[in-house]
Parts: sequence; structure tokens; C-alpha cells
Amino acid sequence: MATENARALPPSPWIVRHAQLLRPGAAVLDVACGGGRHVRWLHQRGYKVFAVDRNADALAGLQALADVRVADLEAGPWPYGDQTFDAVIVTHYLWRPLLPRIVQAVAPGGFLFYETFALGQASLGRPSNPEFLLRPGELLDAVRPALRVLAFEDGFAADPRPAYVQRIAAVRETANAQAADRYNLSI
Repeated sequence: MATENARALPPSPWIVRHAQLLRPGAAVLDVACGGGRHVRWLHQRGYKVFAVDRNADALAGLQALADVRVADLEAGPWPYGDQTFDAVIVTHYLWRPLLPRIVQAVAPGGFLFYETFALGQASLGRPSNPEFLLRPGELLDAVRPALRVLAFEDGFAADPRPAYVQRIAAVRETANAQAADRYNLSI
């Protein structure tokens, strides 16, 4: 039932807004993809999608749309080795020990789009465990100096539903071709 609800959800407006930075056909990894709302949206736009989640049932319906991997990201090894991606997206998922690995998975010239719950969320409901809520500025600390921050938000958001969140869009710049030369950064 939860997988069906996840499929019915529209993609995150944060992901939609920043995906315009991606080149056509970009390889995009959706970490802890759940029911695949972003997998479906990205696939429909022609991106080469990779998806990982520990829920094999949720991934079963995504095999025609993405390169899927069943993996427990909190207990097992990172399933992509040293592979990098044009973009890595994460929504509504936090496992702090994985943050450095997620940043490393962003290819030169590639992007990280991350959005999850922050402290304060417990006043509104779940999740309420501080282990799953970002501290103020924590995403900034996780990506810098490896990535250049393009956009960051930290606080209360009324839409699409009331929540305390942190969101970041960041790029791994390259020495020979700055991201501004390859992408339209006017977002």
C-alpha cells in the first residue's frame, strides 16, 4: 500500500526545478527511491535512471524504467563502487554515514539534488526521531568543499505539505569546464 501511495505522489518541486540543469540523456541515480515517483518522472524525460532501495517489492515495478538495485544502504556496502553519475537525487531519506558516499557519487560537472526533513519536523509529526532530522546547515557541511552550492533552503515549507526541510542543489565543478559553461544556471 505504501508503494502505491508513493507512486501516486507527484515529483518533488525541488527536483523538478533543478532537473532543468541536466543535459539530455544524463545518468541520474535516485538513492532510496521508494515507490519510484522520481524514477518515473526522470525516465519520462529521457534520462538514464539508476535506482536503489532496500525494498525489493517497490523496485519490482521499476525494472523497465531504470537500472535497479536492491541494497540495504544502512547495513551493506555502497552498491555502485566508484561509479559516478551526472546527478544524484535523494528525497526524504537520511543516513548520515552515507552522506560522504553520496557526494562522491556526483561526477565532475554533475549535480546533487537533496531534500529531506530537518529539526522542527517533530512538532508536525513524523519523522520525529532526531537521528532522521537534519541539524541546521547540515547539508551545507556535508557537501562543501567538494561541491559548489547553487541553492539551499533550511526551514519551514508549507507546500506540498507542511514540513521542516533542508534542500540543496550543488554541482561538482571541473577545472577545464565550469558548470556555468555547460548548463543554464539561471534557476
